[in-house]
Amino acid sequence: MDIKYIHDLFLKCSSVSIDTRKIEPNSLFVAIKGERFDANTFTKEALEKGASYIIIDDEAYCIDQRTILVEDSLVALQELAKFHRDYLKLPIIALTGSNGKTTTKELINAVLSRKYKTKATIGNLNNHIGVPLTLLSFTSETEIGIVEMGANHKKEIEFLCELAEPDYGYITNFGKAHLEGFGGVEGVIEGKSEMYRYLSAHDKSAFINLEDPIQVEKSMSLKTYSFGINKTNVDVNILSIKANPFVEIGYSGLTIQSHLIGLYNANNINAALTIGKHFGVADSEIKVALESYIPENNRSQLVQKGSNQIILDAYNANPSSMKVAIENFLQLENSNKVMILGDMFELGKESLQEHEAIVAMLCNDENVKCYFVGLAFYENKIEKDNFWFYDTFESFSNDFSKTKLNNATILIKGSRGMALERTLEFIE
Repeated sequence: MDIKYIHDLFLKCSSVSIDTRKIEPNSLFVAIKGERFDANTFTKEALEKGASYIIIDDEAYCIDQRTILVEDSLVALQELAKFHRDYLKLPIIALTGSNGKTTTKELINAVLSRKYKTKATIGNLNNHIGVPLTLLSFTSETEIGIVEMGANHKKEIEFLCELAEPDYGYITNFGKAHLEGFGGVEGVIEGKSEMYRYLSAHDKSAFINLEDPIQVEKSMSLKTYSFGINKTNVDVNILSIKANPFVEIGYSGLTIQSHLIGLYNANNINAALTIGKHFGVADSEIKVALESYIPENNRSQLVQKGSNQIILDAYNANPSSMKVAIENFLQLENSNKVMILGDMFELGKESLQEHEAIVAMLCNDENVKCYFVGLAFYENKIEKDNFWFYDTFESFSNDFSKTKLNNATILIKGSRGMALERTLEFIE
């Protein structure tokens, strides 16, 4: 495979695509095999829709000089992305972590774009396919690239770092996410820390939250730029944090009033502030960027339905994010509070134990009405006047649709597969 030849063709194209439904004129289409499909079979359709060139790995679909035959289309995409990254030589910031990756990435992009021409991962395209597509979206005009990296098993972050070759890294946290794939919390720490190991081996830098002892310990061999709360030996000193419900940050004579809900979002904001400072963005511009950012896609959104205020955090959930969401919710200054909590997925053999821990966490609170939805929560069912358990969303919705709420503050939190945003249909 002549990767330089393929890159020369790529530079003539306006975009790259792996989905015929999203093909743009003059694009490069990469035919990747999936579990349920073989994109090689869409070669003719891709050309008809305007693709200029197509990378295929099945000789049966060669049509003319526009079809480029390789041994493995996915490998070709990854190698093309790595070649393109080396070709551009722009600074790249990579971030990973158990919780808050996408929000932090968007905040960093918002801050840095006040001074630079930036490009960042779109949505959560953060895996072995998404990262190459992100790298290939960077152009000669991009001044800073921001790459989100996700992982559900060891060696994944290591592989993505080898592709993206980041100059800077940030790990949001080490939480109880994807425990099944990582083999437990220690596996999560080891897997996420692959980013630190890459940065250390290549004499690169990391942004560090001094409030996280794991980050401090694992980054000791690195050049770091740090933030902390009321610290002296720190690059960026955060003076105060409030959340009722929106996060407010006090920093160096500035007050930043965000549109993000929950104390757990404070570190995401602080990281973006710190990275902005490191890259010379003015304090006034950082403030504008952070205060202008409004979350969407069911990530810590505040939704008003009639007299009820809803914290919609139904994009995803794991034990760590569930715990901090509940802690934040309990400290809110509202008297009529309701929680609707859905099952957390990908926890493997620790699933029942982790769901039991969440139920136990709420046992001493008599004032919050708690609805638990999903089989894992249902298997930890206990009798309590303010607790209700449902094995399916349908059984929950049948009951909940008859409930009339007024002037309530409601937390909706669960894994993506639970699709708890459907609950909004039953709140007036």
